[in-house]
Amino acid sequence: MQDQKVSARPYKIPESVLVVIHTADLQVLLLERADRPGFWQSVTGSKDHPDEPPLLTARREVEEETGIRVVDAGAPPDPAAAEVPLTQLRDWGLQNVYEIYPVWRHRYGPGVTHNTESVFGLQVPRELPIRLAPREHLRCVWLPWREAADRCFSPSNAEAVLQLPRFLGAAAVVTAPPNTEAPPRGEEGAA
Repeated sequence: MQDQKVSARPYKIPESVLVVIHTADLQVLLLERADRPGFWQSVTGSKDHPDEPPLLTARREVEEETGIRVVDAGAPPDPAAAEVPLTQLRDWGLQNVYEIYPVWRHRYGPGVTHNTESVFGLQVPRELPIRLAPREHLRCVWLPWREAADRCFSPSNAEAVLQLPRFLGAAAVVTAPPNTEAPPRGEEGAA
């Protein structure tokens, strides 16, 4: 009798984050999707498990998709990594509920048609060098915020970028207990 390997991927959780990475002068980082050339977006990704807090999802996805580490205060620096303090990751208090594109619905459980997305902003000190995950993204670009919004393929992403000036000074700082580093890099979770 021959052993058969069953390679069933678990369904994606229809809860995700959108992280608008930007500078103080409103330059916005966009990434071009590898599976859909010409589709530009901010960092996005789904929870890895139902109990994963959106803050940890945001930290993990930022590091997976850009190489930027969002670190706790007092964390030992990594000279080889682009690092940003956790205080610069801000929960904008926005949630988007949108219909999942039909081409991506097979990734979700039967009957799942909508996703809930929590929106964050991450202010970086300057246009940092980006380390792309080649299976996820082809290229990246820093653009002025209005131009970035025009280039986003997702309406919710474009709207988040357009809200950037409003949230830049008004968002509440996300707080987290110490030592809540993002988990190690895993499979893509982008919606």
